[in-house]
This record gives sequence, structure tokens and C-alpha cells, in this order.
Amino acid sequence: MQHVLKLFKLLHRTRQEVFKNDTRALEAARQKINEEFKNNQNETSEEKINELLKIASDVEVILRTSVIQAVHTDSDKIRPEQPVLVGGVPVYGSGVGTG
Repeated sequence: MQHVLKLFKLLHRTRQEVFKNDTRALEAARQKINEEFKNNQNETSEEKINELLKIASDVEVILRTSVIQAVHTDSDKIRPEQPVLVGGVPVYGSGVGTG
């Protein structure tokens, strides 16, 4: 049970970091995390619980390592809010066309 709570809190901390300044994404992620944990709160099968914990852990890693928040720089350009690591080197995009 303690492992479940720890992972729940970790997902919320990761959500807050990954989607900071994006209130829509913050709220959507909050609702989804809470919904998934609530929907499975009465699960008793140890095998199923372990499977769900693995999925939640994988989601946390994907959020932390693969999600890029971007901002519009003008009508047809976006750039990452934070540098993107390419081969371990931070790259600050000058803008990527969206159309």
C-alpha cells in the first residue's frame, strides 16, 4: 500500500513539473491520475496490482523523459520551453514550423 501512495505522489510531482504553466494540461493530468488510481483502489489481486504499478511507473518515466512543452513564437513557429536533449546535448530550438 505504501508503494502505491509513493507512486501516486510521484506521478503528481512529475505532472506539476512537466506541465508547469499549462493549467489545462495540469488539470487533465491530475484528473487522469486520480481517476486511474480511484478506479483500481479496490483491486485485491497482487498480480494485477503489480501490473498496474508497472504501468504507472512507466507513465511517470515517459512523462519525465519524453514530454516537451512548447510555446508559440509567432503565428507559425513553436519552440521548446526548455532545452531539448539531443544526444545528451541541450538544444534550444529557434522555432519549428507548424504548418
